[in-house]
Amino acid sequence: MSKVTETRIDILRHGACEGGEIFRGSTDVALSDLGWQQMRNKVAGLGEVHWDHIVSSPLQRCQRFAEELAEQKAAPLTVRSDLREMHFGEWEGLPHAEARQRFPQEWSQFWESPAEASPPNGEAMPDFCQRITSELDAIADGHQGQSVLLVVHGAVIRVMMCHFLGMPMGAMTRINVPYAGLSRFRVYHQEGKAPWVQLGSHS
Repeated sequence: MSKVTETRIDILRHGACEGGEIFRGSTDVALSDLGWQQMRNKVAGLGEVHWDHIVSSPLQRCQRFAEELAEQKAAPLTVRSDLREMHFGEWEGLPHAEARQRFPQEWSQFWESPAEASPPNGEAMPDFCQRITSELDAIADGHQGQSVLLVVHGAVIRVMMCHFLGMPMGAMTRINVPYAGLSRFRVYHQEGKAPWVQLGSHS
C-alpha cells in the first residue's frame, strides 16, 4: 500500500473592515480596530498552533494581518493574487440593502443560483470559482505534508468549502462564514488516487 501524506489547511477569514457592511469585493479597504482584535483573538484562542507556511490574499484586510502573524510565528508568507475576493461590479462599495433595492432581479438570481449568476458587470461566477479552486488545489499539492494557513475572504472561503467537500457550487450561499471564522481541513494524498479531504475541528 502506498504511503498516505496528511496536509492540514486552516482557512481564516479577515475581520470586520472600515466602512461597515458593504460589498467590498476587490475594493482594498482596511481592517477596523474591531477587525484586528477579532483576528488576533481567534489566533490566540488556538493556543500554540504551528504553521509551516502562511498564504494570503493581496488585499490589505488579509495581507496586513498575515504579515503580522508571519512575523510572530517566524513562518514564511506567500501572497497569491488569485486569492483576492470576487469583483462585485456595480455592487462594489454599496451597502447590502442598497444593492438589493437597486438590483432586485440580479440580487435574487445571485442568492438563489450563485453558481450561474454574477453581480451586474462583475466577475463571472464560473470564472471566480475556477480561479479559487485552481489556487486551492495548487496550494494543497505544493504543501503536502505541511500545515498551512490561508488568510482570505468570505466568498473565497465558501467556494473553497464547496470544492473541498464535493458540494455543488450553488450551495455556497448556504454557508455562513463569520468575520475571523476559522475552518480546518485535512487533505490526505495517496499516490495514484485523488486527494481525500475531511473537514475537521480547530479545537
